[in-house]
Amino acid sequence: MKKLILRLFLFTVYILILGEIVIRFFHLTSDIPNRQMQGTIQKYFPNQQGYWKGGGHQWKVNSKGWVGELPENYDNLITIVGDSFIENLMNPDYCHQGVYLKKYFEDYNFFEAGRSGVSLIEAMEITKNLEEEYKPKLQLLYLGESDFKESIADISRKPNITQVDLKEQILLPSKLKAPIFKKILYNWKFIYYMYMRFPLKLPKFKTKKNATLSLVKKEGKIMYLKEYKELIDYLSRHYRLKDIIFILRPEINKEIVKLMKNYSIKTILLNNHKEVWTFSHDRHWTCYGHEQVAKQVSNYLKNSINIVLPN
Repeated sequence: MKKLILRLFLFTVYILILGEIVIRFFHLTSDIPNRQMQGTIQKYFPNQQGYWKGGGHQWKVNSKGWVGELPENYDNLITIVGDSFIENLMNPDYCHQGVYLKKYFEDYNFFEAGRSGVSLIEAMEITKNLEEEYKPKLQLLYLGESDFKESIADISRKPNITQVDLKEQILLPSKLKAPIFKKILYNWKFIYYMYMRFPLKLPKFKTKKNATLSLVKKEGKIMYLKEYKELIDYLSRHYRLKDIIFILRPEINKEIVKLMKNYSIKTILLNNHKEVWTFSHDRHWTCYGHEQVAKQVSNYLKNSINIVLPN
């Protein structure tokens, strides 16, 4: 019996080692950078690097804790802030918004600050941080509809996401979720591969909805419109919006766009003209998608009578 247990143990170790070698050699999982908290913002530990799934390209975290290349200098700086669309681990460095926009505005430098899971309210904290540190000429904030909803704790409390409690009018900074477990999981490639291929499906329990929330969505009307209005009102009172342009993804509900314009917030509503900007297996933009987005943003900056880039 002892010999059988020993053989099973050795066989298991052999499979784990062999699996680890195969996964790493063929890059069957994506490398995930490790995070840390800095005040109200989650950033990456500086100077990390790794491969995206398949090994076709490498991503790098710069010395400031963000993914991508840093500008040559910080003169005439325009910052680019957002979630995983701006973090853009799934594309090589030359397919980032900053690279494409630099081609249209050679006299300006671009600094990207993106991270998956960033809510609108955390993105605003990032813009505040960048404003204090770099004094940019302009800030470009890229958003989807979920970034609004996930910012509001009154709708659904998510401790791993920075949110605002609109009832109490307080900011609720995020907390790193199981950082030690995630670090082990992300670095043990074979276990991470098995976890991604065969995720544990836990039973979902029904929760009561807050009856005071605006939950109806029919005839093109938007859910949580009242809460979104309160959120934008909170932003207008706590952040410097004058030098920020909100760039909204094509699928966003048009009621949000109207709401922001009612507050005189500068917005760009992207239009994909029914073209495919995303990967077939992923909702994120391909290089072509990023190029088209940068083209629309540049056209707006150049042609809008309301926007004049400062010298």
